Amino acid sequence: MNDFSVQSAAASAAVPVKNTQTAMMISRQAQEVQAAMVVAKRFPRDEVDSFNRIMTSCQRKSLAERAMYEYPRGGTKVTGPSIRLAEAMAQNWGNIDFGIIELEQNNGESQVMAYAWDLETNTRQTKIFNVPHVRGTKKGNVTLTDPRDIYEMVANQGARRLRACILGVIPGDVIDAAVEQCKKTMTEGNEKPLIDRIREGVKLFEEKFSVSQQMLEKYIGCKCEAFSENDMVRLNNVYRSLRDGMSKREDYFDVSLPEEETEVTDPFKGKSEQKKEGNDGKKDKTESE
Repeated sequence: MNDFSVQSAAASAAVPVKNTQTAMMISRQAQEVQAAMVVAKRFPRDEVDSFNRIMTSCQRKSLAERAMYEYPRGGTKVTGPSIRLAEAMAQNWGNIDFGIIELEQNNGESQVMAYAWDLETNTRQTKIFNVPHVRGTKKGNVTLTDPRDIYEMVANQGARRLRACILGVIPGDVIDAAVEQCKKTMTEGNEKPLIDRIREGVKLFEEKFSVSQQMLEKYIGCKCEAFSENDMVRLNNVYRSLRDGMSKREDYFDVSLPEEETEVTDPFKGKSEQKKEGNDGKKDKTESE
């Protein structure tokens, strides 16, 4: 037995295996990874064919509608490829192993690993992070105890890291081309400009459901002039839900906007009148003297 074997055996003995089931799982996963790497080397990807498959997938409107994420921040919008687009690219690029694994769960939080591994080039992105079993609400943080709520929280947080891992192993120019194709798919079939469709949508919400422009802007997070194609998709989904009676407008919009949010008043009006009255009183006093 060589020195390496001795060291390996000693290292294995130093790390106790919890049970036979855990050892079998580790061994099976190692064998699966080895087999996947052998298959990837025997059947390497055709990058031209893989690229064309990605472009074809991005021509599906159902994918294009969910291909980008957007959220308002500081008066602007943060946008980028969504986890759905990242998964579609990984599936069509080929020979990529990716996923989310919950390593352990204790003390009210889960330790999770998200990874993406290009089996051909041996390029790997891994992110290990903790997910507290807490959900933030307007009334404060709420501790999660239901296993389903915990699972959904872990899956939601893991999807964000998984997206970053997948985008880290796929060439950047392929990602940019996929995003552009999704944008092109979103605009195809619309003869009217986006701004005209926004005006018609605002008018339709007002006439059908008494939802004002201010309510729509608060729901989206920006002025209607800045609405994007993805925002119109969101509003279309809300409109269909309201039209079919599946929900009420109160489920989406703040129907009790205070007056100061809907009408702009002059904050110096009262002070100007008080100052004017004070000057008039001073003038009258001077004239009486």
